[in-house]
Amino acid sequence: MNLYLLCSLKYRFQYLDELQRPFRPAALAFGSAFHAALAWFHDHAAEGNGASLERMIKIFAADWYAQKTGAKILFNAGENEAKFTVLAQEMLRLYAERPQQRTRAAEVPFTVPLENPETGERLGINLEGYFDLVTKDDVIVEFKTSGQTMTQQDAEGHLQLTAYSYAYDLLYQRPAKTLRIVDFVKNKTPKMVVLDTTRKPGDHRRFFHFAREVFHGIRSCVFMPRTGYWCRDCEYQKPCQAWQGN
Repeated sequence: MNLYLLCSLKYRFQYLDELQRPFRPAALAFGSAFHAALAWFHDHAAEGNGASLERMIKIFAADWYAQKTGAKILFNAGENEAKFTVLAQEMLRLYAERPQQRTRAAEVPFTVPLENPETGERLGINLEGYFDLVTKDDVIVEFKTSGQTMTQQDAEGHLQLTAYSYAYDLLYQRPAKTLRIVDFVKNKTPKMVVLDTTRKPGDHRRFFHFAREVFHGIRSCVFMPRTGYWCRDCEYQKPCQAWQGN
Protein backbone atom coordinates (compact mmCIF):
# COMPACT_ATOMS: atom_id res chain seq x y z
CA MET A 1 0.00 0.00 0.00
CA ASN A 2 2.77 2.42 0.90
CA LEU A 3 4.66 1.69 -2.31
CA TYR A 4 1.54 2.13 -4.46
CA LEU A 5 0.89 5.49 -2.80
CA LEU A 6 4.53 6.54 -3.16
CA CYS A 7 4.80 5.58 -6.85
CA SER A 8 2.19 3.32 -8.41
CA LEU A 9 4.39 2.64 -11.45
CA LYS A 10 7.15 1.27 -9.21
CA TYR A 11 4.52 -0.93 -7.58
CA ARG A 12 3.65 -2.32 -11.00
CA PHE A 13 7.30 -2.91 -11.97
CA GLN A 14 8.07 -4.66 -8.67
CA TYR A 15 4.97 -6.70 -7.85
CA LEU A 16 3.16 -7.25 -11.17
CA ASP A 17 5.82 -7.16 -13.89
CA GLU A 18 8.44 -8.53 -11.45
CA LEU A 19 11.22 -6.77 -13.35
CA GLN A 20 14.76 -7.77 -12.48
CA ARG A 21 16.43 -5.15 -10.33
CA PRO A 22 19.98 -4.22 -11.41
CA PHE A 23 21.02 -3.22 -7.88
CA ARG A 24 19.84 -2.96 -4.29
CA PRO A 25 19.97 0.42 -2.53
CA ALA A 26 22.47 0.35 0.33
CA ALA A 27 19.89 1.72 2.78
CA LEU A 28 17.56 -1.23 2.14
CA ALA A 29 20.35 -3.78 2.43
CA PHE A 30 21.52 -2.14 5.65
CA GLY A 31 17.99 -2.14 7.07
CA SER A 32 17.55 -5.85 6.33
CA ALA A 33 20.84 -6.80 8.00
CA PHE A 34 20.09 -4.56 10.99
CA HIS A 35 16.63 -6.11 11.45
CA ALA A 36 18.16 -9.59 11.29
CA ALA A 37 20.51 -8.72 14.15
CA LEU A 38 17.66 -7.36 16.29
CA ALA A 39 15.48 -10.41 15.59
CA TRP A 40 18.33 -12.72 16.63
CA PHE A 41 18.87 -10.69 19.79
CA HIS A 42 15.21 -10.93 20.85
CA ASP A 43 14.92 -14.62 20.06
CA HIS A 44 17.97 -15.47 22.15
CA ALA A 45 17.17 -13.02 24.94
CA ALA A 46 13.75 -14.64 25.35
CA GLU A 47 15.43 -18.05 25.65
CA GLY A 48 18.12 -16.76 28.01
CA ASN A 49 20.65 -18.07 25.51
CA GLY A 50 23.59 -15.67 25.65
CA ALA A 51 22.29 -12.69 23.70
CA SER A 52 25.11 -10.17 23.82
CA LEU A 53 26.10 -7.02 21.96
CA GLU A 54 29.20 -8.71 20.59
CA ARG A 55 27.23 -11.59 19.12
CA MET A 56 24.56 -9.23 17.80
CA ILE A 57 27.25 -7.30 15.89
CA LYS A 58 28.51 -10.58 14.43
CA ILE A 59 24.99 -11.45 13.25
CA PHE A 60 24.77 -8.06 11.52
CA ALA A 61 28.16 -8.61 9.85
CA ALA A 62 27.11 -12.03 8.55
CA ASP A 63 23.81 -10.78 7.16
CA TRP A 64 25.44 -7.66 5.71
CA TYR A 65 27.89 -9.95 3.89
CA ALA A 66 24.98 -12.03 2.55
CA GLN A 67 23.26 -8.86 1.32
CA LYS A 68 26.38 -7.88 -0.60
CA THR A 69 26.87 -11.28 -2.21
CA GLY A 70 23.22 -11.58 -3.22
CA ALA A 71 23.04 -8.37 -5.26
CA LYS A 72 24.98 -5.34 -6.38
CA ILE A 73 24.74 -2.71 -3.62
CA LEU A 74 24.38 0.93 -4.68
CA PHE A 75 25.80 3.49 -2.24
CA ASN A 76 24.74 7.13 -2.39
CA ALA A 77 27.23 9.98 -2.18
CA GLY A 78 28.96 9.96 1.21
CA GLU A 79 28.03 6.33 1.89
CA ASN A 80 30.35 3.34 2.00
CA GLU A 81 30.58 -0.09 3.58
CA ALA A 82 32.84 1.00 6.44
CA LYS A 83 30.50 3.84 7.41
CA PHE A 84 27.49 1.52 7.54
CA THR A 85 29.40 -1.01 9.63
CA VAL A 86 30.34 1.62 12.22
CA LEU A 87 26.76 2.95 12.25
CA ALA A 88 25.38 -0.52 12.89
CA GLN A 89 27.76 -1.18 15.76
CA GLU A 90 26.87 2.10 17.46
CA MET A 91 23.12 1.73 16.94
CA LEU A 92 23.12 -1.84 18.20
CA ARG A 93 25.02 -0.66 21.27
CA LEU A 94 22.36 2.01 21.90
CA TYR A 95 19.66 -0.65 21.77
CA ALA A 96 21.49 -3.22 23.88
CA GLU A 97 21.96 -0.64 26.64
CA ARG A 98 18.24 0.17 26.71
CA PRO A 99 16.11 -1.60 29.34
CA GLN A 100 14.44 -4.55 27.61
CA GLN A 101 10.78 -5.49 27.90
CA ARG A 102 9.60 -9.07 28.28
CA THR A 103 9.39 -10.43 24.76
CA ARG A 104 6.58 -12.65 23.53
CA ALA A 105 8.06 -13.17 20.05
CA ALA A 106 10.06 -11.50 17.28
CA GLU A 107 9.33 -11.50 13.56
CA VAL A 108 5.75 -12.67 14.14
CA PRO A 109 3.94 -13.45 10.84
CA PHE A 110 0.25 -12.72 10.43
CA THR A 111 -2.46 -13.20 7.79
CA VAL A 112 -5.87 -11.63 8.42
CA PRO A 113 -8.83 -10.78 6.17
CA LEU A 114 -9.34 -7.18 5.13
CA GLU A 115 -12.80 -6.28 6.35
CA ASN A 116 -14.73 -3.30 7.60
CA PRO A 117 -14.92 -3.79 11.40
CA GLU A 118 -18.21 -1.87 11.48
CA THR A 119 -20.16 -3.47 8.61
CA GLY A 120 -18.29 -6.76 8.01
CA GLU A 121 -17.72 -5.89 4.34
CA ARG A 122 -14.75 -7.86 3.00
CA LEU A 123 -12.37 -7.07 0.16
CA GLY A 124 -11.72 -10.72 -0.63
CA ILE A 125 -7.97 -10.39 -0.04
CA ASN A 126 -5.81 -10.76 3.03
CA LEU A 127 -3.48 -8.43 4.87
CA GLU A 128 -0.15 -10.19 5.37
CA GLY A 129 2.92 -9.05 7.23
CA TYR A 130 5.22 -9.39 10.21
CA PHE A 131 5.38 -7.73 13.60
CA ASP A 132 9.03 -6.91 14.28
CA LEU A 133 8.44 -7.53 17.99
CA VAL A 134 5.51 -8.26 20.31
CA THR A 135 5.97 -7.92 24.06
CA LYS A 136 4.14 -9.86 26.74
CA ASP A 137 2.23 -6.74 27.77
CA ASP A 138 0.70 -6.22 24.28
CA VAL A 139 3.11 -3.69 22.85
CA ILE A 140 3.85 -3.90 19.11
CA VAL A 141 7.34 -2.63 18.27
CA GLU A 142 8.41 -1.55 14.78
CA PHE A 143 12.09 -0.90 14.12
CA LYS A 144 13.14 1.71 11.58
CA THR A 145 16.49 2.87 10.24
CA SER A 146 16.18 6.33 8.75
CA GLY A 147 18.18 9.28 7.53
CA GLN A 148 15.96 11.82 9.27
CA THR A 149 14.45 11.77 12.74
CA MET A 150 10.82 10.68 12.86
CA THR A 151 8.41 12.85 14.86
CA GLN A 152 5.41 12.10 17.05
CA GLN A 153 3.21 13.36 14.21
CA ASP A 154 4.82 10.77 11.91
CA ALA A 155 3.92 8.04 14.40
CA GLU A 156 0.33 9.25 14.74
CA GLY A 157 -0.27 9.02 11.00
CA HIS A 158 1.88 5.96 10.27
CA LEU A 159 -0.12 3.64 8.00
CA GLN A 160 1.96 0.59 8.89
CA LEU A 161 1.21 0.98 12.60
CA THR A 162 -2.51 1.25 11.83
CA ALA A 163 -2.28 -1.97 9.82
CA TYR A 164 -0.51 -3.67 12.73
CA SER A 165 -3.11 -2.48 15.22
CA TYR A 166 -5.90 -3.78 12.98
CA ALA A 167 -4.19 -7.17 12.56
CA TYR A 168 -3.44 -7.49 16.27
CA ASP A 169 -7.11 -6.91 17.11
CA LEU A 170 -8.17 -9.77 14.85
CA LEU A 171 -5.40 -12.16 15.91
CA TYR A 172 -5.61 -11.73 19.68
CA GLN A 173 -9.17 -10.46 20.10
CA ARG A 174 -7.94 -7.49 22.09
CA PRO A 175 -6.35 -4.16 21.21
CA ALA A 176 -2.62 -3.58 21.35
CA LYS A 177 -1.75 -1.57 24.44
CA THR A 178 0.85 0.54 22.62
CA LEU A 179 2.26 0.90 19.12
CA ARG A 180 5.94 1.76 19.32
CA ILE A 181 8.43 2.92 16.71
CA VAL A 182 12.10 2.59 17.60
CA ASP A 183 13.78 4.84 15.07
CA PHE A 184 17.53 4.44 14.57
CA VAL A 185 18.70 7.67 12.93
CA LYS A 186 21.78 7.33 10.73
CA ASN A 187 23.36 10.68 11.61
CA LYS A 188 27.09 11.25 11.91
CA THR A 189 26.41 10.63 15.58
CA PRO A 190 23.62 8.03 15.42
CA LYS A 191 20.74 8.18 17.85
CA MET A 192 17.72 6.13 18.84
CA VAL A 193 14.29 7.77 19.12
CA VAL A 194 11.33 5.94 20.71
CA LEU A 195 7.81 7.04 19.77
CA ASP A 196 4.63 5.59 21.31
CA THR A 197 1.13 5.93 19.93
CA THR A 198 -2.22 4.11 19.87
CA ARG A 199 -5.10 3.49 17.48
CA LYS A 200 -8.88 3.52 17.96
CA PRO A 201 -11.67 1.54 16.19
CA GLY A 202 -12.31 4.51 13.93
CA ASP A 203 -8.73 4.27 12.68
CA HIS A 204 -9.35 0.65 11.67
CA ARG A 205 -12.47 1.63 9.69
CA ARG A 206 -10.50 4.35 7.93
CA PHE A 207 -7.72 1.85 7.19
CA PHE A 208 -10.23 -0.47 5.51
CA HIS A 209 -11.44 2.33 3.23
CA PHE A 210 -7.83 3.23 2.48
CA ALA A 211 -7.06 -0.38 1.53
CA ARG A 212 -10.21 -0.63 -0.59
CA GLU A 213 -9.26 2.43 -2.67
CA VAL A 214 -5.68 1.24 -3.17
CA PHE A 215 -6.98 -2.20 -4.20
CA HIS A 216 -9.42 -0.54 -6.61
CA GLY A 217 -6.56 1.42 -8.20
CA ILE A 218 -4.50 -1.75 -8.65
CA ARG A 219 -7.42 -3.74 -10.09
CA SER A 220 -8.19 -0.85 -12.44
CA CYS A 221 -4.56 -0.83 -13.66
CA VAL A 222 -3.96 2.76 -12.58
CA PHE A 223 -0.16 3.01 -12.66
CA MET A 224 1.81 6.21 -13.21
CA PRO A 225 5.20 7.60 -12.16
CA ARG A 226 5.48 9.99 -9.24
CA THR A 227 8.79 11.82 -9.03
CA GLY A 228 10.59 12.95 -5.89
CA TYR A 229 13.72 12.46 -3.83
CA TRP A 230 13.02 8.70 -3.78
CA CYS A 231 13.85 8.51 -7.50
CA ARG A 232 17.59 8.96 -6.92
CA ASP A 233 18.15 5.37 -5.80
CA CYS A 234 15.17 3.71 -7.51
CA GLU A 235 16.02 0.40 -9.16
CA TYR A 236 13.61 1.02 -12.04
CA GLN A 237 14.89 4.31 -13.49
CA LYS A 238 15.36 2.95 -17.02
CA PRO A 239 11.91 1.35 -17.47
CA CYS A 240 10.37 4.42 -15.81
CA GLN A 241 12.04 6.74 -18.34
CA ALA A 242 10.82 4.48 -21.15
CA TRP A 243 7.22 4.47 -19.83
CA GLN A 244 4.67 5.87 -22.30
CA GLY A 245 1.45 5.36 -20.41
CA ASN A 246 0.79 1.75 -21.43
